[in-house]
Amino acid sequence: MNNTDKKQEILDAFTFRHATKEFDPTKKISDEDFQFILETGRLSPSSVGYEPWKFLVVENEELKNKLKAVSWGAQGQIPTASHFVIILARTDARYDSEYVLDLQKNVKKVPNDVLETLMPRYKDFQENDFHLFESKRALFDWASKQSYIALGNMMTSAAQIGIDSCPIEGFNYDQVHEILKEEGLLEDGKLDISVMAAFGYRIHEPKREKTRRSMDQVVQWVK
Repeated sequence: MNNTDKKQEILDAFTFRHATKEFDPTKKISDEDFQFILETGRLSPSSVGYEPWKFLVVENEELKNKLKAVSWGAQGQIPTASHFVIILARTDARYDSEYVLDLQKNVKKVPNDVLETLMPRYKDFQENDFHLFESKRALFDWASKQSYIALGNMMTSAAQIGIDSCPIEGFNYDQVHEILKEEGLLEDGKLDISVMAAFGYRIHEPKREKTRRSMDQVVQWVK
């Protein structure tokens, strides 16, 4: 496949993708295909490589019903999607947290002497460049931003293999938080709800073609 064909294939996937409100409940995504979607999330980039996310694949029907009751934007998706995912973001993505230090030392294998030089830089970035220590919410929102990169990659990769998806923010944050906390899924407050996503196969075609603002409305070349 040449570059022109590859580019068209990618654009076709973006055109195909739409926020699917209802899926065909009789069609299930294969384990191989869903592992592929999850892998594109896992391999996604994040600011300073902190990977401040966790993907909950919710299969428990009782939990789904609890979530549906407090998620006005997922009424059609939760009962019909092949796979329903809650993307959590870390609340402890500080440069000096146990999580970050473990990531640097044991996952990324950063030598101690290199880590010692990085720590002041990351501290300055979080504290002064982005003002992330002004509140717990500021640090969490920064981590949540990173989780949306993974979300976008997962939806795009799904579209490229003909699988539909829907990102979901239509839920009551406090109520979902309490449900997940009661289920013991937030690691004692080190994780919290960022966004939801449903995956499956559409049961209805979109009612209209995809519309977006024109290129000259969204792009400005600064010379």
